[in-house]
Amino acid sequence: MLSIRNITRRSPRLLKTRCFVNNYSNSTFKTAVETAEKLVSPPASKFEDPFSIVSHEMSNLAKSIASLIGSGHPVLNRVSSYYFEAEGKNVRPLIVLILSKALSKIPIEQRNRIQIDTFDVTDQTKFNGTPTTENSTIAGKSVDDSLSPLAILHGINPKVILDPLSKPMDRLPILDGNTTGILPKQRRLAEIVEMIHTASLLHDDVIDLSDSRRGRPSGNIAFTNKMAVLAGDFLLGRASVAIARLRNPEVIELLSTTIANLVEGEFMQLKNTVIQNNNDDQIVNDGEVKEIPRPTGKVPTKLHDYSVRTVDHETNVDAAFEYYLHKTYLKTASLMSKSCRAAAVLSGAQDDVIENCYSFGRNLGLCFQIVDDMLDYTSSDKAIGKPSQADLKLGLATAPILYAWKEEPALGELIGRKFSQPGDVEIARRAVDKYNGVEKTREMATMYCHEALKNLRCLPDSEARSALELLTNSVLTRSK
Repeated sequence: MLSIRNITRRSPRLLKTRCFVNNYSNSTFKTAVETAEKLVSPPASKFEDPFSIVSHEMSNLAKSIASLIGSGHPVLNRVSSYYFEAEGKNVRPLIVLILSKALSKIPIEQRNRIQIDTFDVTDQTKFNGTPTTENSTIAGKSVDDSLSPLAILHGINPKVILDPLSKPMDRLPILDGNTTGILPKQRRLAEIVEMIHTASLLHDDVIDLSDSRRGRPSGNIAFTNKMAVLAGDFLLGRASVAIARLRNPEVIELLSTTIANLVEGEFMQLKNTVIQNNNDDQIVNDGEVKEIPRPTGKVPTKLHDYSVRTVDHETNVDAAFEYYLHKTYLKTASLMSKSCRAAAVLSGAQDDVIENCYSFGRNLGLCFQIVDDMLDYTSSDKAIGKPSQADLKLGLATAPILYAWKEEPALGELIGRKFSQPGDVEIARRAVDKYNGVEKTREMATMYCHEALKNLRCLPDSEARSALELLTNSVLTRSK
């Protein structure tokens, strides 16, 4: 178990782990992704078009998502598909697919926790609802079959079908699961994860006032704040329908909580740290303090107070790191960890494998976001495809500045006021350089990378597992 105090103490030994921090170039992450993509499908013929080298699952990802998010409103279609058009890393669905392939290498007799569902046939040929199955409490098995009658889903006017999910789904390309090792529901899981992630990007760009994403204007700039927020909500609604059609209560619960976690993490980020003003009756909006309505008491709520009421500097720093890591888990690692766990559940794997898959996703997700926070200090806008050096301007105290604060207690005042006064941002940047905040942050990320690699040892040795190991190592040296 990693303790907060161990994380905040610099350890040179971390640089000697198998993560090989200094042995990768900035292009390694892209190379690892390309290598991993090839591993989730049978080898392509050398005579085929170069684009066909990408796996069936990854090449059909955008098409499958498009079949899930279409709307009868042309502008909503445009906004909701905007981020899918730009070239993204697609790391989350890729991890789900490769992990699913690695899980398939576990002998089938050891994957008997649940009855593995290989059903991938669309039986709905007309608007008559889901076909019932004998002795089944949930009608239908295919991820494309609805749970409710289609007449209920498509709205008040049956002649105007605005929702592609309220009509028979187009047949997806038939893939031989015995060859790829990836189950139909695991394929759909990968698509759902990318939909949830993209919805969070639309919302984050509005909240953070971003002006670019993936090398072009962000959704809030290209359209409007209102349209970007609504498009994000729309994607979450579509994802929720697809989640329900997985027909696995455990997986439904896992993925549903990731959506709530994203919101919880965003609220934690709005407060930022444990040392800010503890007045819960006020919020700061664009530098202005705003009073918010007090609770009436009619709805009892259980509150968790993250505030630290002590003057001990070391305790304050430890509490700030704990807050930072909790927020990072909710905003980034929750989706990775719970989607990895869901992939393991769908594979029928035993509990110890499921737990390791969850821990792998959690550690990799924390590593990924910590590196992202580090890149905010070291990369240019062009390199990362979004505004760099934005965290301090937004008042966010991430790992680099927290490490600097550990060495220079006076920085606590700047953190508490979210770097809002003239000169605060520059003072903070100089402190990060002076106290090696970036390098210490890299060591923290290395620690989580090493833990993620340990988690993968529960899987049989295979090309898919090797791809996951390469991808995990490469997170440390990615440039965007």
